[in-house]
Amino acid sequence: MRDELTAAQKSAELLAWYDRHARDMPWRIGPADRAAGVVPDPYAVWLSEVMLQQTTVAAVRAYFTRFMSLWPTVQDLANAPEDRVMGEWAGLGYYARARNLLKCAREITARGGFPDTREGLMELPGIGPYTSAAIAAIAFDRSETVVDGNVERVMARMFCIETPLPDAKPEMKDCAARLTPPERPGDYAQAVMDLGATICTPKSPTCGICPWSRDCLAREKGLQATLPARTPKAAKPVRLGIAYLARRPDGTWLLEQRPNKGLLGGMLGWPGAPWGDIATESPPMQAHWHEVGEEVRHTFTHFHLRLSLRVARVAMEAEPQTGSFQPVRPSDLPTVMRKAFDLARSVVPH
Repeated sequence: MRDELTAAQKSAELLAWYDRHARDMPWRIGPADRAAGVVPDPYAVWLSEVMLQQTTVAAVRAYFTRFMSLWPTVQDLANAPEDRVMGEWAGLGYYARARNLLKCAREITARGGFPDTREGLMELPGIGPYTSAAIAAIAFDRSETVVDGNVERVMARMFCIETPLPDAKPEMKDCAARLTPPERPGDYAQAVMDLGATICTPKSPTCGICPWSRDCLAREKGLQATLPARTPKAAKPVRLGIAYLARRPDGTWLLEQRPNKGLLGGMLGWPGAPWGDIATESPPMQAHWHEVGEEVRHTFTHFHLRLSLRVARVAMEAEPQTGSFQPVRPSDLPTVMRKAFDLARSVVPH
């Protein structure tokens, strides 16, 4: 009973802090509006949660605003051409999210709307345990435990969990579940994430203004800046590749659409062999290919890429074995392909 009372007190303290300090975000219904009866749009909540995976709030704001202006409802998004959606997503990374976004929008439209439970949301493409719990709590005020990286950090410090991640995840989730209240669970979920993002930060947490500082076991032991502990990661391997960039006199460039499955799936890119331990020559057409003296370097989640570039000016009638000549809008290219384009066009000017 005492533990339940303490948990309820902690939740109430955090909600009171959130009512005063909630971050203003374009997809969020603030606590005052929510108290006045404004209901969150599950489409906006879902779209923002998908965009925020592995991405910062600052990076997502402009993308979210643009998507909502282009496709104001989930039905609008469901009817959008896939290449347009992928093009608008370019630069956010983790492109499987964009493909699943469109699949999910079509499934939701076919069902006639969003499921309002975590279990129902889990049935949709691209929605996993975290996203389903977040949408259920924030959009539908279901009492679900929402645990992202910010929440894990807060729990590790509040309960002084010294077990390294990822082994500590189940314990962190259990602690988070104990504190999740039956009332205002959507606001509470956002409050814990805001606490981790603004006060209980990875480095130099500002414990003096934290609403939970007096109950924080890590602070009591002087460990708040060192938790959560992490198991050392293995060094990322390096992969090598060659990209071929050809330009016609009319200013079009040779592009190809990558396979739907795999890294950068469905996105526009430069022809070349798959990346691996060696850089394999695989020109898409006969041409006088010139090697660029610099290489593109880019880091993905699981490896570092070093990409050599070959550039060529080709005749209007030149026909590639793969791909097609198209005008290039740099914003439609994923980041690594845009880096290659920026370097190549300095060598092959318009």
